[in-house]
Parts: sequence; structure tokens; C-alpha cells
Amino acid sequence: MIIKKHNLILSIMIIFNVLVYVFLSGALLAGEESKMKYTKLTPEEEKVIIHKGTERPFTGKYYNYKANGTYICKRCNAPLYRSENKFDSSCGWPSFDDEIPGAIKRIPDADGMRTEIVCAKCGAHLGHVFLGEKLTSKDVRHCVNSISLNFIPAEQKQTAKTEKAYFAGGCFWGVEYYFQKAKGVIATQVGYMGGDTENPTYEQVCTRETKHAETVEVIFDPSVTDYETLARLFFNIHDPTQVNRQGPDTGDQYRSAIFYGNDAQKNTVLKLVRLLKEKGYKVATEISQASTFWQGESYHQSYYQKNGKQPYCHSYQNRF
Repeated sequence: MIIKKHNLILSIMIIFNVLVYVFLSGALLAGEESKMKYTKLTPEEEKVIIHKGTERPFTGKYYNYKANGTYICKRCNAPLYRSENKFDSSCGWPSFDDEIPGAIKRIPDADGMRTEIVCAKCGAHLGHVFLGEKLTSKDVRHCVNSISLNFIPAEQKQTAKTEKAYFAGGCFWGVEYYFQKAKGVIATQVGYMGGDTENPTYEQVCTRETKHAETVEVIFDPSVTDYETLARLFFNIHDPTQVNRQGPDTGDQYRSAIFYGNDAQKNTVLKLVRLLKEKGYKVATEISQASTFWQGESYHQSYYQKNGKQPYCHSYQNRF
């Protein structure tokens, strides 16, 4: 009888602790979500965006929409797609063959048959992505519900104040991975800079004959973050003392380099390098003016986000 009573008390305690954990977890999640300002959705919008429904084909506002501009998430206003990547697939929904780097997250459906696409910032349901249909040269189709989107005309977008930064620190997959997570970063894309060959391919860069470095273009909102914060992050996610390599990757395409866009950026970098040298780091980072940024191949863009993997030669270490 004593043993049964003890087991009963133990079971009640376990259940109580689980309930407390669930309550606190929910409160924390709610608190995190409340920090983001979401657009108030109609019941019809919630069916698709929150509950993963699908609007009827050929009925959406943006199915045959042809204006120039940017498609953004209706829930959180994050930029998702550019109009130049929209094409007519005759499927009944807006179709895109590329996304703004870092904007989309892919999630396999529970049935294993399709791959869902959601807004990487807020998790809003957008639609599904399909490969192998040969509809465009990129061979990918983002099938998106119009009701999940809003549109900003090109002339309106141009008034938005953004700045660019260019960082090279080994394999651009890992560098982009960390900048995509940085506060205030609007978009990223990987490519090549610092060489003397026009429009180089990845294969050409790997021969080390073009002199390009694998580079990440970072577009950020200066009202949310600043260049120094991003430059500090750069020095903290790779080893700036290595020459023409980063971890297991060797060659001048993997060199540490910052390509500044103006004197303010240059002076910021020089200040941070001076601080690192005072701490004993033998900084080998190349500092030079930004030249033409050549966009990398589509299969390199947002590599870790698409493949669900982690960087193999980058990790965070606070060097300041």
C-alpha cells in the first residue's frame, strides 16, 4: 500500500512538472512572437497563411500580375520574391523560379510527397516548391498563394534606405549562413569579387586563375543595425589570421577579405583590425575597395538553409 501511494504521488509530481513546463514554454514562445509586429489577417487569410490552406487556382490577385517590384510576406512584410523571377507556369497560382536569398524556408510535408515553403522570418505558409519540371533554366517552381503576398512597386522600393556590405571569409556558404541570421539584414547573396575576369563561373574561380574571392553581399537596414556590427560579426565567424584558406578549404578564393564601399566603411574596418592586433591577432584580412560583384550560381544561394545543414568550417567566437 505504501509503495502504491508513493508511485501515485510520484506520478502526480511528474504530471505537475510537465504542465508547468508546457505553460512556461508557451508563455516564452508567445513572448517571442509578440516581439514581432504582424499584420492583422482576415479569416480567409488565416486559413492559408496560418492553417496552411490553398486558395482556388486562377483566382489570386497576383496570378497574372506583371508589374515590376518586390513581393513581400503579407504577415510580416519580409521581402520574398522579385518580379524578374516571376513566370507564367499556367498552374493557376503565381510562380517564381528563385527567391530573395534567405527569405524562404523549405519544410518537407508530413506525407513526404511535397515540400512546403514558408516565410523564413515569421513562418507564414506560402505554398510549395517543385523541382525537375524544366519550366525555366533554373528548373525550380515556387507555387505561391496570392493571398500570402503583398506587392511593393519598384518605384516605391527605391525610396527605402538600405546599405550594402561585402565580406569574404572562406566558403561563402558558411559566411552567408551567419549573416542571414543577423538582425537588420534584409537580404544576402553569394558571389565573387576581387578578381580580373568578367562574369566568372564557380569552376573558373576554383582554378585560382581569376583571382576572385568567394564573397557575400549583405543588404542591411541602417535604421536597425550598422556596418560596424556586421563587420564585427564577420571577424567573429571566421579566422582572420589564416592566409588563403579557411579551415580545410585552401586557395586564394577562400582568403579573408573585406571590400569596403566608402571611406566610412574603410575606417571602420581599419579600426577593428587595429583592435584585433592589439589583442595579439595577426590579422591577414585583405582590405580593398569594392569592385564588381558577380552573383554566384543559384545552387550556391542560401545553401545551408536549402539543405538543412550546418557550416563545416565556420563557427562563432567573440574576438573582441
